[in-house]
Amino acid sequence: SAHDMLREARVMEALKPAYPYVPNIVAICDDHSVLGCDFYVMERLKGIILRQDFPKDFELSAEDTRKLCLNVIDKLVDLHTVDARAAGLDKLGKGAGYVQRQIGGWSDRFRKARTEDVGDFEEVMAWLNDKMPDDIAQVVIHNDYRFDNVVLNPDNPFEVIGVLDWEMATIGDPLMDLGNSLAYWIEADDEGPFQMLRRQPTHRPGMLTRKEVVDYYMEKSGFRAEKFDFYEIYGLFRLAVIIQQIYYRFYHGQTKDKRFAAFGHAANYLEKRCQRLIRESTL
Repeated sequence: SAHDMLREARVMEALKPAYPYVPNIVAICDDHSVLGCDFYVMERLKGIILRQDFPKDFELSAEDTRKLCLNVIDKLVDLHTVDARAAGLDKLGKGAGYVQRQIGGWSDRFRKARTEDVGDFEEVMAWLNDKMPDDIAQVVIHNDYRFDNVVLNPDNPFEVIGVLDWEMATIGDPLMDLGNSLAYWIEADDEGPFQMLRRQPTHRPGMLTRKEVVDYYMEKSGFRAEKFDFYEIYGLFRLAVIIQQIYYRFYHGQTKDKRFAAFGHAANYLEKRCQRLIRESTL
């Protein structure tokens, strides 16, 4: 489903009436004589997007940062409680078995992208396969929900006015979606190698911890698991595969971008982090 422009636009059009944070679609075009490919045009949302840190002249107290954080999580809860059938999106996914498909799919992708200088992740993949839960629900999920895909009102930075990048949206398990998001949720006291992967300001005073995010989300959404271990480790494994797929291209000379040179080290770190969480898990 990724990079299918027509699919993304049609999902956004269907979702917009139920989830107002989707940007308006202005036009959809499948006539390749125009640009040589399918494309769509959406409205431009003028606002604040938080990336690795707060922008210049954007300072919030710890109390206000917490308020912002809760509002962003609330919008994920809102998405997961959209009536997919009423929105005409109930056929978007492949039905039951989402968790199983994700573990199998990401495992296959890693094995195809592995390079000889990166660990094999076999312990992690075996654990995920062994501890795999049933789907807890079938809901609309974003699959890439992070601060840098959220647009804030420039006049009221606590207000979310848009959610971007819908190319991976589907019908799936909401806790898997939360696990994906938490893989990027790096706290101020996390160890150095993990800090190197930080791309959003979750280290700021006032930001919720990962545990607080999970507890708050479960309370607000009603989607619960006795333990979140599986979803946390899945999210980190998925991130490792994404990183490794990029590193594979660098390793084999398909890209020369020097930013990717350390991605193999990042994948190795994530394997060790997953292994440590597995040892600590009581599942």
